Amino acid sequence: MGGHGSDGIAPLLSRIAYGNEDSARLAVDELGDAICALGFVVNETTAPTVPRLLDLLAAPHVPCKAELLDLLESICRTEQWHAAAAARRGRHGAGYREQPGWEAAARAAVLAGRPVVEGLASSVRPEEAEPARRLLRAMDEVPPFPHV
Repeated sequence: MGGHGSDGIAPLLSRIAYGNEDSARLAVDELGDAICALGFVVNETTAPTVPRLLDLLAAPHVPCKAELLDLLESICRTEQWHAAAAARRGRHGAGYREQPGWEAAARAAVLAGRPVVEGLASSVRPEEAEPARRLLRAMDEVPPFPHV
């Protein structure tokens, strides 16, 4: 599966939860590559991983919450697969069957974390409150996905 397997995700989550700040930051970067490549391409592992990210955001001692919030914002805003599927509609059959579903599930998982994000948005720590407020804006701005 080449690094994208869900088997590689658990150790990254552990490094985010228990590593020092530098190790945790690197793990968030690697996790971003695994579940939201290039910042806008989700895959089948994205939606199941989002609740774990929200758990990390809710935990008291996780050092890199700003990076986690930015990653969740990217996941929330992505519509790459829906756009690709819409562009292909009517040409050469369906093409993209599963991918828009991964995207919709991933966005739904992020939206379900709203209470956690609202808690961080009122944090006294600006480095957490700012990205949390950006993520709340993203949650409000993204339209519902069309059925592909």
